Amino acid sequence: MPIGGDAPIAIQSMLMSHTDDIKNAIQEIKRLEEAGCEIVRVAVPDESAARSIKKIKKEAKVPLIADIHFNHKLALISLDSGVDGLRINPGNIGGPDKVKEVVQAALPRKIPIRIGVNSGSVEEDLLKKFGGPTPEAMVESALRHVRLLEDQNFFEIKISIKSSNVIDTIDSYRLLSQKVNYPLHLGVTEAGTILPGAIKSALGIGILLYEGIGDTIRVSLTAETTQEVRAAYEILAGLGLRKRPGVEIVSCPTCGRLQIDLVSLVTRVEKRLAHIKVPLKVSVLGCIVNGPGEAKEADIGIAGGNGKGVIMRRGEIVKTCREDELEEELMKQVEEFVTGVK
Repeated sequence: MPIGGDAPIAIQSMLMSHTDDIKNAIQEIKRLEEAGCEIVRVAVPDESAARSIKKIKKEAKVPLIADIHFNHKLALISLDSGVDGLRINPGNIGGPDKVKEVVQAALPRKIPIRIGVNSGSVEEDLLKKFGGPTPEAMVESALRHVRLLEDQNFFEIKISIKSSNVIDTIDSYRLLSQKVNYPLHLGVTEAGTILPGAIKSALGIGILLYEGIGDTIRVSLTAETTQEVRAAYEILAGLGLRKRPGVEIVSCPTCGRLQIDLVSLVTRVEKRLAHIKVPLKVSVLGCIVNGPGEAKEADIGIAGGNGKGVIMRRGEIVKTCREDELEEELMKQVEEFVTGVK
């Protein structure tokens, strides 16, 4: 999985399943792979989890990253289990000597290490120096551990430097990007539930990507993990950096101009089209003001109003029908469009 340079921005998530619950972990990875996730991080809180990686690796198609805290030996066991990468938080792994031991084990295997610094894990001396977990403190923490790895001729490095505060996150990555040329993993940590979490992540990650900063992303949500992947693709698609792996639905905001039951219609259409993995833009619109014009911009579109509507394909009206016929006619048109068979 190429990271950095001209490679596409890679999308990550982290398993909700316990790593030593091998069956459920594999099932969740399969769901993430189906959603388009490209790198999966797994929690490694103990030796059982570290040793479970070996069995999980046999079933996973995407690279697995071991998330290590407090005990450097878990990183060593994870390396023996065949993990594809490590994420360590140098501030809580036991000191420079422990970090060195991990680096010396990763070096001959050519396993990359992500240095992960969060606002809640900055070392005490830096908190005192900068008066708290400021962007400057987090950057200094990251650079301190980058130098530790570089001193051992280790350069397979990624860096993340996250805060739950959007502005601090943006400022930290901006500052860090001026000081290193390593790939940066972006995210707003502990962003929250789906709506606020997606908004905070879109702001923090989106602004940085727009400025050319960042190489991998994770949208951290208190939600089912495939929602993180979906949100990540929405951010990348909105910036024109990646196409969604499937259907993009364009739909009206709800307002007093609506003349059809648009909310329930869009909900059903989105669910019924979820299985399609080829790029397809579908508009579902219920307003006579913007509907017809917007529908022309989609591969297939509905423009409904006053109990009836039109079906459009690439800007051309192909059928007019009653409101209660729109959904099934749309499904028929999508099937024809995707398969080429009428």
